Amino acid sequence: MTVNTAARPVVITDRKPRSLTEAKFRPFDLVLKSLSVMAGTVTIFLTAGLLGYILVKGLPNVSWSFLSGTTSVLKGTVGVLPGIVNTLYIILLTLLVAAPLGIGGAVYLNEYAKKGRLTKIIEFTTEALAGIPSIIYGLFGMMMFNGMFGLSYSILSGCLTLSIMVLPTIIRTTQEALRTVPVGYREGAAGLGASKWHTIRTILIPCCKSGILTSLILSIGRIVGESAALIFTAGIAENLMKNPISHATQSGASLSVMLYKYADQGDNNTAFAIAAVLVILVLAINLSTRLISSKAKK
Repeated sequence: MTVNTAARPVVITDRKPRSLTEAKFRPFDLVLKSLSVMAGTVTIFLTAGLLGYILVKGLPNVSWSFLSGTTSVLKGTVGVLPGIVNTLYIILLTLLVAAPLGIGGAVYLNEYAKKGRLTKIIEFTTEALAGIPSIIYGLFGMMMFNGMFGLSYSILSGCLTLSIMVLPTIIRTTQEALRTVPVGYREGAAGLGASKWHTIRTILIPCCKSGILTSLILSIGRIVGESAALIFTAGIAENLMKNPISHATQSGASLSVMLYKYADQGDNNTAFAIAAVLVILVLAINLSTRLISSKAKK
């Protein structure tokens, strides 16, 4: 028997072997990428155009007397100081009511409630409440808080109505943030003998702090931009705060309600000026919240 020990010829090519991660030309991917870039560009231009239009039309009519004064028919002056104060006051009172309830409800649904039909019904109802028009919340608040509870037209009635409106946003966003925390964190804490409440307080909530903050920012945006519900519950009076406690029982118009009132009267210059102040106020609140959150993380 003879064995052919001649070496086989080695074919050398310049082409590198194709790897699994090597990019391939796919026409469908190019189409999707082009559509995504187009959608993002249109969104940026629409947002920038909207903000630019409001600021260009409104800022020339904004002055220090406009920001620090009040509206007086006898003096012929227009001021938005009561609206600014009322807006900040409504945000504070609404979050004081809605934030603990919303975060607590999300913690219960995600950590304590048994996964079953009842939990699914509650989650479905919460999502449905988020899609109800604000005018319906306003009618409900007027019948419930103004009428049955005897609060009449007051900032407190408006804040309670807005608390119900923003609860679905806080609950669902916080619940999704809690679900992003790895299960190993819970198991590790349980293995070390920590109670469930101690785990939630020291591990879960700090880990999903950014999600909770996002829910509060979204809630602030809806509170600031709400007008229909507040017209039915808080009223349209431009009262300036004198006593923080008694002011809650008085009627008070927010900036969005004032904007609606002046636009309805045909005073577009004042309406655009209030819109510019409203946009700047929302941006300032969001940036301040982000800065506080970043400092807290450090």
